[in-house]
Formats: sequence, structure tokens, C-alpha cells
Amino acid sequence: MSSRRARWAVPAGALVVTGGVLAGSLISSASAAPGLPTRTPAQLLAEVASATAPPLTGTVVETASFGLPSLPATGNPTSLSSLLTGSHTVRVWYASPRHFRLAVPSPLSESDVIRDGSTAWLWQSTLNKVTKYTLPANAPERAVPAQPVTPQEAAKQVLAAVGPTTAVSVNPNVTVAGQAAYALVLAPKDHRSLVGQVQIDVDGKNGVPLRLQVFARGASSPAFQVGFTAVQFVTPAAADLSFTPPAGATVTEENLSSDHGKPADTGGATTIGKDWLTVLKLPSTDLTPGRPAAGGGSANDDRVLSALLAAATPVHGAWGSGRLLRTSLVSVLITDSGTAYIGAVQPAVLYDAAGKS
Repeated sequence: MSSRRARWAVPAGALVVTGGVLAGSLISSASAAPGLPTRTPAQLLAEVASATAPPLTGTVVETASFGLPSLPATGNPTSLSSLLTGSHTVRVWYASPRHFRLAVPSPLSESDVIRDGSTAWLWQSTLNKVTKYTLPANAPERAVPAQPVTPQEAAKQVLAAVGPTTAVSVNPNVTVAGQAAYALVLAPKDHRSLVGQVQIDVDGKNGVPLRLQVFARGASSPAFQVGFTAVQFVTPAAADLSFTPPAGATVTEENLSSDHGKPADTGGATTIGKDWLTVLKLPSTDLTPGRPAAGGGSANDDRVLSALLAAATPVHGAWGSGRLLRTSLVSVLITDSGTAYIGAVQPAVLYDAAGKS
């Protein structure tokens, strides 16, 4: 399932739909701007790029509200429907890039990702299943499959779009999870991007992102956000970072050491364009209900795909014909051959990508 989820992420500079989707109403900011030393946009960009996250514990909330049609409820936090709408909470215990724990609770279950050096665990309570991963000694922090996104990870991906195509500014300071923060704003210059702006709230003391919000062009509320609702900059207790498979759980092992340095398996997905106009091209097997997809699919995902397709509008052009699903922040073109083009861009950008493929 993790590989299928990965292909639903619109590339950096457009939108990140990775991990879970969480309730933004819980992310609070004070009405009065807290006092902090003045920082220029360039100083904040440099600070975020070089900052190392200190030890911390906290709760992260992520929200997606893309204006999609009503989708079938599945009750599964890792389902396609949950990735596109709805909400989840991620509890975080972070000591270092090699020692952390992320837990995604739901009413009757919990999924945990634990990394302890070169060993990582994925615990899925609903399935009573544990996967043990052996990682390369110098594997990057985000090396475990199905790992939820954090504000720091989201910021890294969006900052990849910063360059001549981006206007950078600073909004008044905000308070996130009780912490005074700078509000760094990135705005695409090209009107063909559906992203109006991305705001990264940077902790005033540690220089690390506490919250990221993506606003559709002309919108006053975010279509996507991920941020801390509570955070303490303290070293987690050793017990919170350790894991022993529960009695009776099915344990499987995967050795990822031999994959280190190899290109990630995208299942045939490719990108077209760059920065804010990046388009993700998906193979036809991934967006056609009933067809198998690498990483496995489900009947629930098929129901969601069918609902999305039913809401799409027939379109045609020099590139061919197909169906277009348009929201305030995301455009999806599915050609008659089943190939999909996804981006936080105007439909014309998708048509151009389809014509060049």
C-alpha cells in the first residue's frame, strides 16, 4: 500500500498528499503577533535550510480540504479517501534523525513507525502486524515506508521550489502550539500555478518549521496544512523510543540495506516540468478502478476512484480526449487510455504535458 500512497503525492512545489490527513481546526495561532527579532526573508530561508531539529515531543495535525466531491467513507486511515480528505493526528517523539517514534492513532487502532539506529519498525494494530526494516547505517531520516509527514519534511519539499519563479516575503509573526514563530511566505509568480501562497511558520528560537499551510490562489483559508498543536523541546524518554513486537503479532522482516543509493521505485510514475508547474504522470494501471496497481489496491480505493471519475468532466484537445477533475488547488486529467496527469496547476498545463508525453 505504501508504494501506491507514494504515487498520490503531487511533487514538491505543488502539493504534498503524503502520510495522513489531519484536522486543522486544532492548530491554533494567537491573534496578537508575538515579538521576535526582525528577520528578512533571505535570513529565514537560510535558517530553515540549515536548521537541525532539536529533541522534542509533541502532536502534529494535518488537514486536507481540496474541494473534492464527496468520497465514500472507508474507516481506514491509510485508504485513498483518507489521504485526500478527512483528518488524522500524529504523535511525535524525536531524539535525533536516527531515533524517533511517530504514532497515528485512530478510534480503535494505531499505527506506529519507530526508528532505532539502523532498525525500524512499522506496527499496525488493526492487522496485528509488525514489519521490521533493516536500514543502511547512514540512511536518511525519512527512510521508512508509510512514514507520516511532519512540518519539517513538508517544508523541505516545498523549499525545493524556491528560486526565480518564487516571490518570498514575511508576514506578521504568529503563535503555533504556544511557540512564537516567524511567518515565511512563498508565492509562485506564474499565474498558471493554482497555489496562491505557502506559509511556513518558523520557530523563533530553533529555526525549525512548526507549521506549513498551502493556500489556493485567491483563498483565505488553507487547502492543506500540517503543524504542531502541542510541542515541548525536551528529549523523549527512552521507553517512548523503544519497541517490542506484541505477543501474537505477525512479524515480517525487510532488508533495505541493499537498496541504499538506488533510485526509488516509483512504479512507472514520472514528473514533467519543474517547480510550481510540476506535473505528476501516473501509469494507466494506477487510476483505473479494478486494475491492479503496484503495491496493491483495495475495493475501497476502487470506490473512491469511481467517485472521482464520476465527478470529472469530459475534455478533448490536440493531446487527445479524457476527463478532467478540477478543484481550487489540484487539477487531474485522466486520458481515455487511462494515463493520469496531476498537478496544482491550470488544466492547460496538464494538456501541454499530455501533448508532450
